[in-house]
Parts: sequence; structure tokens; C-alpha cells
Amino acid sequence: MRLIGVVVPAETGTAGSAPHASGGGAFDREGETWVARTERLDTPTVGSATLLAPLRRFWADPASAMARPDGRRVEVGGGPAGGGLEVVPPVLPEARVVCVGLNYADHIAEGSFANVEHPPYPTLFARWTRSLTVGGVSAPTNANEGGLDWEGEIAAWVGAPLCEASEDEARAAILGYSTFNDLTSRIAQKLTSQWILGKNGDRSGPIGPLVTADEVGDLRDGLRLQTRVNGEVVQESTTDKQIYEVAATLAHISQTLTLQPGDILCTGTPAGVGYAREPQWLLGDGDVVEVEVERLGVLRTPITGPADR
Repeated sequence: MRLIGVVVPAETGTAGSAPHASGGGAFDREGETWVARTERLDTPTVGSATLLAPLRRFWADPASAMARPDGRRVEVGGGPAGGGLEVVPPVLPEARVVCVGLNYADHIAEGSFANVEHPPYPTLFARWTRSLTVGGVSAPTNANEGGLDWEGEIAAWVGAPLCEASEDEARAAILGYSTFNDLTSRIAQKLTSQWILGKNGDRSGPIGPLVTADEVGDLRDGLRLQTRVNGEVVQESTTDKQIYEVAATLAHISQTLTLQPGDILCTGTPAGVGYAREPQWLLGDGDVVEVEVERLGVLRTPITGPADR
């Protein structure tokens, strides 16, 4: 199953009707986010989708929401001119977004940590949910940076509470996966030892549709990941090369804090980032970056200038 978030407007017109919806029944509140099922993997997401449940109700019990969907059909995407509902990440405002900083040996070797021994535990940092967006939405550069750097990767969605979990329990709790691009402001990232500022720029976390784990399989089997800038391949790897496996990382995190349904783990990027190249190559206004992951589709992000912030 492929899942997205959609913003459903307040009902208009006659009672029991709503814009862009079919199947009867009125929506509850203006601007309410729902989780919907789509057949599309590649972004931007456009076309027909089926409503499952309001966002908070979905994450209270994902299995029930998927088994007993609302069922109404809506048209999504296409921007204001297209008339479809706005597509957004299906993420709760309070969700934790935990990211693995160094998870491929070739990426470590190309950067400033090349001479540092791999620690026994992953380097983790946080994103705020307000930095997340969806494919097709522009990501602006910052005036004080030379551009944005790409980091194609995979995000794992937690589907059940995890507290002091084992690896097997953590693996069973993964609801699904998405393509993700950890777009980074390198100057801000490297000002101090704490990376959070450089990892939370406006709209710098595009994330693709959530594809349920039954369709994706196990990342240890080696899904192919590729990042392209203006059509040129800049990153290519497979997920079996990750140093810190996703279930082990979730189990590790759960020893300290309880993970809840809707929390996200971004699993790190392979070699090929722009700042480590000679000469350095960063994304600027007019560039298009795509992250493609086997079974997860293509996440496409246009880059714009600082005026677009």
C-alpha cells in the first residue's frame, strides 16, 4: 500500500458534500490532514486517491485504518491550477524524526570523518517535522550558503510503540518506508559539532509516499538507491551496505526514549555528496534533484533561490 497525506478543506455547498470528493459524507474541519492511499510511487503525486482516516486517527491504529478505510475518492496534487487536494507528508506535528548521520562506509571515507574509527553506535541527529515536505515542492537555498547539498536515502516509519525493544520487535514495528532527501546547508551544519541547524532548513526534507513494508521487503536484502542532479547520477548504492541496520538502530533508540507510531528514522546516505567533490558541487536555483529507490519510486525536488523562502 502507498500512503500520502492530503489536506481536506471544509465542506462547501450542500450538506453532505465536499470539494473533490466522491462517495458521500462531509469532512469534519477546515484544513484537516487525512491519510490517503494512492497507486503512484513517483512524485509529485497527482491523480486519484482513496481516503483512509484523519491523520491522528490513522496513527492511533494504522492496521485498523488500512483494513477499514473511509473509502471516499479524491483528486490530489496538480497545484492551485490543477484543483486537486494539497499533498503533504502524513506526519504528526509531534512526531520524532531521528536521522543517522554516518551509515555508509564510503560516505564516511569521502568526508571530514574519514580518519575516525566507526563507533559501535550510530551518530544520531534530529529533524523537526516543519522541515519536511513532499516531492514536487521547491526547496530554497539560503543567501548565506553556496547552495544545498543532496543526501539521498530511505526513511523508515514506526507503526507501533517501541520501548526497550529487541531488534525483532523493532523490525516487526516498521510500518513502511519512503524515499527521503536530507538536503543540507553545509556551512550551518559545520559551524559547531551539533548538526541540527544545517539539517532543518525551510522545506529541506522532501519525503516520498509511505510504502508499506509488505511491498518493500527487508533493507538488508539490498534495495538499489540512486540520486540524480539534472539527470546526472551522483549517488548509487544498495541498502545492504548500511553499517547500522534499521531495526537495530530503532531498538537502540528505544532503550532511551519510547518511539511512537508515526515517528521516522532516516537511515543515512551513501557516498557522492556535493561538498566532498573537487570542485565542490552544490544545488542552486533551477537545479532538479531526484532520489530513486527500488520499490519506493522517484522523489523529485526542484531547487529555488533564497527569495522563495
